[in-house]
Amino acid sequence: SPRQQDKRQGKQMAKLVQSPPKYTPEEWHSSNATQYRTSDMERAAAERLRAESERLRNDREIKTHRSQQDVNKKLEQRETDIRFWKSELNRQHDETVREISAMLEYKEKLEKAMSDTDFPLHVGQTCQGFRTGRVGIDLVHDDVEIQLIKEVEIIEGIRALLQRTLEQATEQIRLLRSKKFYLEKDLKDKFTALSIDEHCSTLNNQSPDIGFSPDRAIIDTKSVTPNEWETFSDRNILKAESERAVAATLRGVIDDVVDSTRNDIKRQRQVVNAAFNKRIQEQTEAKETLESHLSKVVAEIGEMESNIAALEEAIASKIPPMKVAQTRLETRAQRPNVELVRDPVQYRLMEEVAEITETLQQLQAQLADSHSSLKSLDRRQLSLEEDIQVKSNSLNIDQNQCMALRQQLPE
Repeated sequence: SPRQQDKRQGKQMAKLVQSPPKYTPEEWHSSNATQYRTSDMERAAAERLRAESERLRNDREIKTHRSQQDVNKKLEQRETDIRFWKSELNRQHDETVREISAMLEYKEKLEKAMSDTDFPLHVGQTCQGFRTGRVGIDLVHDDVEIQLIKEVEIIEGIRALLQRTLEQATEQIRLLRSKKFYLEKDLKDKFTALSIDEHCSTLNNQSPDIGFSPDRAIIDTKSVTPNEWETFSDRNILKAESERAVAATLRGVIDDVVDSTRNDIKRQRQVVNAAFNKRIQEQTEAKETLESHLSKVVAEIGEMESNIAALEEAIASKIPPMKVAQTRLETRAQRPNVELVRDPVQYRLMEEVAEITETLQQLQAQLADSHSSLKSLDRRQLSLEEDIQVKSNSLNIDQNQCMALRQQLPE
C-alpha cells in the first residue's frame, strides 16, 4: 500500500545519512602494508612484462624482416621460373607459328597440284570422246584407247590421293592452331602472373597501396602445386612439339606425293602420246596403201572399160561376116536339081558359120566376164573410197583433234 511504501523510503534515507565506519590502527597499518606489497608485485610484473615485450618486439621484428626477405627471394625465384617457362612458351609459340605458315604453303602446293590435274583430266576424257567419232572398222579397241583409259584412271586416282592428303594437311593445320591457342593462353596467364609477382616484388612497408586482406591468408581450393603448374606448361609444349613433328613428316609426305603424282601423269602422258604417234603412223600407212590400191583399181576400171568397148566392137565386127556366110548358104540352097551339090564351098561356108558362131559365143562370154569384173572393180573402188574416208576421219580425230589438244599439255 502507499503507506507501507512511504515507510520503506524513510528507512532508506536514514541509512544514507549514517556516519562512515571507524577502523582500528592495526587495520590501518595492515591496509598500508597490503598496498605496499601489491604495488611491489604489480610493478615487478610490469617490469617483467616490459622486458618480455621488448624481447618479443625484437624477436618478431627480426622474424618479420627475415620472413619478408624470404618472401622477396621466393618472389624473385618465382619470377625467374615464370620467365623461363614464358621464354620456352614463346619459343614454342614462334616455332608453331612458323610451322603453321609452312603448312599453309604446303596446303597451297597441294591445291595447285590438284588444279594442275584439271586440264590433263579434261584432255584425256575429251580425247576419249573424240575417238568415239571413229566409224566402221576403225572403231578399234587399240592401244591408244587402252592407254587413254589408263591415263584417266591414273589422274582420277591421283586426284583422290591429293584430296586425302589435302584433308590431312587441313586437319594438321587445325591441330597446330589449337596448340597455338593453348600456348597463347598459357603465355597470357604467365604474363599476367609475372606482372602480378613483379608488382608484389615492388611492395614494401612504405608503399602507399598496401592494405589488409585477412580473407586471402588461406589456400585457394582452385590453386595448383608447383609441380602441377610446371606439368601443365610442359604438357602444352610437348603437345605442340608433337604436332610440329607430325606436320614436318606430313610436309615430307606432301613433297613425295606431289613429285610422284606429277611424274606419274607425265610418264603416262608420254605413253599415250607414243601410242597416238604409232597409231597415226599406222593409219597414215594404211590410208596411203589404200589410196595406192584405189589408184590401181581406178586404172584397171579404165582398162576394163576399154576392154569391154573392144569386145563389143569385135562382136559387132563379126555380124557382117556371119550375115555374108549365112546369105551365101541361103542363096546356094536355091540351086536347082542336081546342081545342089555338097561341094567344098558348101562345107567351107558351113565351117565359116560355125567358126563365127563360136567366136561370137567366146566374145560374148568374155564380154559378160568383163562386165562382171567391171562391177566388182566398181564395188571395190567404192569400198576403197569408203575405207579411205574412214581412215581420213580417224586420222583427223587422232592427229588434228586429239594430238593438237594434247600438245597444249605442259611438258
